[in-house]
Amino acid sequence: MPIFKKNEPEPKDQETVNENTPVIPEELPILPLKGVVVYPLTVLPLNVGQARSLRLVDDVVKEPNRLIGLVTIKTDKFEDAGPDDLHEIGTAAIIHRMLRAPDGTVRLIVQGVERIRVKEFSALEPYLKAKIELAPEAIDKDVQVEALMRNTVELFRKLVNLSQTLPEEMLMAALNVEDPRQLAYMIATSLRIDLQDAQELLELDDIQAKLVKLDALLTKEVDVLELGKKISGQAQAEIEKNQREYILREQMKQIQKELGEGSEQEAEIKEYEKKIAEAGMSAEAEKEARRELERMKTMPPAAAEYHVIKTYLDWLVDLPWNKTTQDNLDIPNARRILDEDHYDLQEIKARILEYLAVRKLRAERGGDTAEAHTYRGSILTLVGPPGVGKTSLGQSVARALGRKFIRMSLGGMHDEAEIRGHRRTYIGAMPGRLMQSIKRAETKNPVIMLDEVDKVGADYRGDPSSALLEVLDP
Repeated sequence: MPIFKKNEPEPKDQETVNENTPVIPEELPILPLKGVVVYPLTVLPLNVGQARSLRLVDDVVKEPNRLIGLVTIKTDKFEDAGPDDLHEIGTAAIIHRMLRAPDGTVRLIVQGVERIRVKEFSALEPYLKAKIELAPEAIDKDVQVEALMRNTVELFRKLVNLSQTLPEEMLMAALNVEDPRQLAYMIATSLRIDLQDAQELLELDDIQAKLVKLDALLTKEVDVLELGKKISGQAQAEIEKNQREYILREQMKQIQKELGEGSEQEAEIKEYEKKIAEAGMSAEAEKEARRELERMKTMPPAAAEYHVIKTYLDWLVDLPWNKTTQDNLDIPNARRILDEDHYDLQEIKARILEYLAVRKLRAERGGDTAEAHTYRGSILTLVGPPGVGKTSLGQSVARALGRKFIRMSLGGMHDEAEIRGHRRTYIGAMPGRLMQSIKRAETKNPVIMLDEVDKVGADYRGDPSSALLEVLDP
């Protein structure tokens, strides 16, 4: 196999030899290789840096045949690798060229000649030497081997077409090879395969088994490259789609700007900013609303999260943060309304009037102080069999105070999300029924009747009664 061009000048510190295959002696110096397998009939560059390996190379290049045994290390140990660390099967090779680097290492160009088997090591110092025997593969080029060769070349053609690193010249060289062993080794050298698979390929004695294993490795590599190409194509298509949408969106903005029109999203954002400013939210709620609005500005309207944030902001701005009804604490008027709506029930009426009297007294003593305005409402519990007027008493209290009335039936409720609300990530997520009722009442201080509390049940979705305790006694 030619190594130099005819008129190529001989580089300094390099030596070459006749390419005629020499007779391989029974004893060879052994150069341990890490992470690479050199096959017969192939040419490969090697870097040598260890002291004893450099001495081995210096001695070999002085010999007329420049023959060396290349054996791959089978363990992770590289420094001072001994006989037990090396595979039994290796390759006898010729050192065709040697180039010394400024850092003291040596770069070799070696050509595999024949497969060898290490019988025993005859020397360990100053470097390894071993008695070897030739181990050429049996080659019987029958119809089956011919079919395997054609299949191997076809798989290699697919690999070259898919790969960005394999040149077309390698495919042309493979098409011109008639020796099945040379074809297998030439293609295996160009593949990125595991070291164990590479060594197993070298150790197989039968050429058919060698080609079958090589076909399996080629098929795996082709499948990996085809999958990578598919993924790359999908990613490229997605990038092009996003770029196209971005360009069209920017063009639309410019067109709307020229026409004096703002985009629909900008108008929506401004509307939310106005509603948040006018809603009268608490400082904590307003901070959260503005944070979500900032997130909304950075999203395209087609994004799923955009609509989740939009629904959340709609609920925040629609709640009656600063809308209240003025309490009517006229005790005689409350007594009249209770008497109009219910006959008898004097003890219950007296308890309700006591509650209203305390509210009136606190309001008169507190005046316009913060304590008067932040007084938390009481919870009245009405107990009795169905039909005795518990719900209607709640309606009468609301009418006497001049407040809105909300009735929530809790009978048969099993899901605590009905009280606390669903997670925003769920499709169709809604706040709890209490918040929904307050929104419908359009005031933040309605009279809320929690009816049929004793009918609340618990199951795997949680315990609504525990959620009610959190709401009523935070």
